[in-house]
Amino acid sequence: MSSPEELAREKIDPVLEQCGWILQNRSTINLSASRGVAIREALLKDRDEVDYLLFVDSKAIGTVEAKPEGHTLTGVEEQSGKYGKGLLDIYPKWREPLPFAYESTGIETQFTNQLDPSPKSRNVFAFHRPETLLEWLEPEHQLNTRLANLLTADQMPTSNLWSAQIEAIHNLEKSLAANKRRALIQMATGSGKTYTAVNFVYRLIKLAGARRVLFLVDRGNLGDQTLKEFQQFVTPDDGRKFTELYNVQHLQSAQLDRVSRVCISTIQRLYSILRSFVWLNKRSHRTRSREETGSASCAFNEACGMASVAP
Repeated sequence: MSSPEELAREKIDPVLEQCGWILQNRSTINLSASRGVAIREALLKDRDEVDYLLFVDSKAIGTVEAKPEGHTLTGVEEQSGKYGKGLLDIYPKWREPLPFAYESTGIETQFTNQLDPSPKSRNVFAFHRPETLLEWLEPEHQLNTRLANLLTADQMPTSNLWSAQIEAIHNLEKSLAANKRRALIQMATGSGKTYTAVNFVYRLIKLAGARRVLFLVDRGNLGDQTLKEFQQFVTPDDGRKFTELYNVQHLQSAQLDRVSRVCISTIQRLYSILRSFVWLNKRSHRTRSREETGSASCAFNEACGMASVAP
């Protein structure tokens, strides 16, 4: 009978594969088989082992700790941190301790980036691709580091903002610089909340190098209004319209424009996309299981295209 951890690994395996990782057992390690390799039950020092040891370009870069479905992942990152320091000397590594750690039940996944100014675990939709983790090793690609420097990166133009809007943007940047990812701006009706948000989005993209910003609205007509706000926004330092500098997409389908820097979506549409991704992911897992048992002949459904819209 399979243990709860083994059942969790059965769910984790296909998710890792969909995100670009080749799975291998520790008895048949071939780090040159792919750019991203995940070794199951890899041995560590003191006869310990980790559920998955992640390698990129033949060097260890992170770990995945599997937990049974329903297990509370909060606090497990401490265990993952110990794994990152306990590598055998035979493993080549990018740095020690390892910079990236995941805890997952196959349904819920947490991620910790030890390169952040103040590392904290956070929920993610799926595992990151090997090339993404490799890119994050470079300091200039660390978003949290850039957010920490946002307050001093540039003087905020004040000629186009009211005092309340300036205070809101300053306090939001102060919160993000302290690695507090969740923040709420409360402003009265008619005080220019959308305009304030567009101002901050511009600073987030230009000064912090954000690749894409998701702008959620609760009604379709608010999405139209938000798009017009971006189209009419004149950047305070450049003088050009926002949409002359960056692409803005008002999401009308499940297809995400990869060159858009801002994606406007209703909550309902985003929920529909994420629900479709979960359905595809579950169907992929069921199809893979049928193929392995030989009970049916079905093609494997690749869900990675949908995974890119989830974050």
